[in-house]
Amino acid sequence: MTHITLPTDETRRLSFYLAMEEYVASQKGDLEEAFFLWQVEPTVIFGRHQVIENEVNIPYCCEHGIQFYRRKSGGGCVYADKSNVMMSYITCSDHVKTTFQEYMHMVCSMLRELGLEATSTENNDILIGGRKVSGNAFYHLPGRSIVHGTMLFDTDMQHMLQAITPPTQKLNKHGVESVRQRITLLKEHTNLSIEQFKQFAVRKLCNKELQLNAEDIKNIETIEKKYLNTEFIYGKENLPL
Repeated sequence: MTHITLPTDETRRLSFYLAMEEYVASQKGDLEEAFFLWQVEPTVIFGRHQVIENEVNIPYCCEHGIQFYRRKSGGGCVYADKSNVMMSYITCSDHVKTTFQEYMHMVCSMLRELGLEATSTENNDILIGGRKVSGNAFYHLPGRSIVHGTMLFDTDMQHMLQAITPPTQKLNKHGVESVRQRITLLKEHTNLSIEQFKQFAVRKLCNKELQLNAEDIKNIETIEKKYLNTEFIYGKENLPL
């Protein structure tokens, strides 16, 4: 599998990495499988069909400088920051179930090599010791499939809980401690730093590297404009996807 890298280490908006997935999927067709890791400043990302007002605590996000974007894949609302790792997998497989199974097996096997009790669920989550450490979603392009997900290495739990607006009954039933009992952080199971973990993951999952160039970046930024469109973010119009 090919590890996709960028010319610089600068942290970009989450929307850039979503566009990067699309670009690699559509323009790097000679790659059977591609993979890259990324990190972002505090950001909420919600699913293609979700209503933003039901999923994102917009006033809280604006007050705390937390960005929010809509993605083109389904699934739920996710909080990300520089203390966790986002993963993107692009493959020529067209079959949703098979693609998810291959990806989940790949990531679980990598985690098990760290001595962790990693398992996957039918909801496309990855668990360690029965507690969620990763959630994943799927997006299909003609002839290509994209799986992207989180890896909770460490994160700001307060922002995670406040920036995402859960159903009222969930808020009443579960407090911070209850949510904390249902998820786990990778840092609690390994002595590796977040950078060491990223290096380990790439080493275990990839055997080649492709660095994108300035022209690639320019093309990605063109695709990114769709994700930055206010009407797309707020779901006010059915824009072409």
